[in-house]
Amino acid sequence: MSKTQKLTGISLFTALVVVLQLLGSFIRFGQFSISLVLIPIVVGAALYGAVAGAWLGFSFGLTVLLSGDASVFLAVNFLGTVAVVLAKGILAGLAAGLIYKLLEKFNMYAAVMAAAILCPAVNSGVFLLGCKLFFMETISGWAKAANFTGSPELFIILVLIGLNFVFELALNVVLSPVILRLIKIGRKEK
Repeated sequence: MSKTQKLTGISLFTALVVVLQLLGSFIRFGQFSISLVLIPIVVGAALYGAVAGAWLGFSFGLTVLLSGDASVFLAVNFLGTVAVVLAKGILAGLAAGLIYKLLEKFNMYAAVMAAAILCPAVNSGVFLLGCKLFFMETISGWAKAANFTGSPELFIILVLIGLNFVFELALNVVLSPVILRLIKIGRKEK
């Protein structure tokens, strides 16, 4: 694959990530929108490598910040929000690309499945860690206001992450065969 082809492919996936994130902002479970961009991040990371996956994750994070999807956290801690939103996207794309590359030589389907599972897990995991680092006081207040009797950490997992993560993970797993086919088409393997 030439540099021009790779750059063109990454550019197309970047545009797809931006458009899907903007469309996904209208689909909400709880306070947050569903991330429809994890599938193109996985496909892009598999086709073009872990660095491309990190770029696509960065594009995802930047779109989240610019679309206002993170506004509730931006009001609490601007720098913390920017760091968490960008880090979760970058690390999700990077992890998807690395695990895919590691497993591809053994079994392409296992590589796709692992990348499809790891991408939303890293995305949600970094969000959880970011909440713990930057927003615990605010989240504790939200939990009390909602009459939530568990710990603030449990509130994050059940209320802030819960359904989003389950939906994103299920979508990635169910669409893994489609992801595999897209990768084969992208590589012209039939």
